Amino acid sequence: MNKTSYTNLAKAWEFAEDVAFSQQDPLVLEARRDAEQAGFPQGSATQARFLKLLVQLTDSSSIIVAGTAAVVESCELVAGLNDSGLLTEVDSSLQGGKLIKSVFSKLDELTNTTLRAVNAPAEVFLPRLNAEDYDLIVANGDIGNYEASLKEAPRLLKPHGMLVFTDMLGFAADNSNGGMLNPVDRSERTVRLRQLLDAVSQDESLSQTLLPIGTGLLLVTRNTR
Repeated sequence: MNKTSYTNLAKAWEFAEDVAFSQQDPLVLEARRDAEQAGFPQGSATQARFLKLLVQLTDSSSIIVAGTAAVVESCELVAGLNDSGLLTEVDSSLQGGKLIKSVFSKLDELTNTTLRAVNAPAEVFLPRLNAEDYDLIVANGDIGNYEASLKEAPRLLKPHGMLVFTDMLGFAADNSNGGMLNPVDRSERTVRLRQLLDAVSQDESLSQTLLPIGTGLLLVTRNTR
């Protein structure tokens, strides 16, 4: 690929993001604004819209979000559940948990989906959940959420369930120096993301694909054969 091709790819990302952003519901836009004003930057609109579509494509009815004030993604996941099912949000930060509960109180009036917000570290709460009860786990925010989700997913997911890591390219952290794209970025988050990607890639019981959607999505499923 030449320089023009890379420039076009960057423009294509911006175009896709603008389209996805324009399609977001007013409640989602309000949730994004409130979260960012509270100091919790939100993920890509394209990424959130893809997660909504993924829920519909996989016919998921029970979802876990191990996140940090992941209000935009949670709103889109609820929309994907289409007025049914269960979404459990696990957030270890006190302020992030308050934001999630505030958004859920608004969504409760608009949907029959059961919304459960838990203020606890993912590594503490996920082991308490019933085995093979969940179709989809989405990891977001603190890198500890990713590691806890990877550890618990084989037990928690149904046989054809899926684990999704957001911001897998590592752009979201304030101290990011290019994330996974920069070999000399040795920030803690980037180093642990590399380790996680290596662990998933080397696990023969798992199938995975890394997609350049938003700031990178890693989709992981268990091999059933």
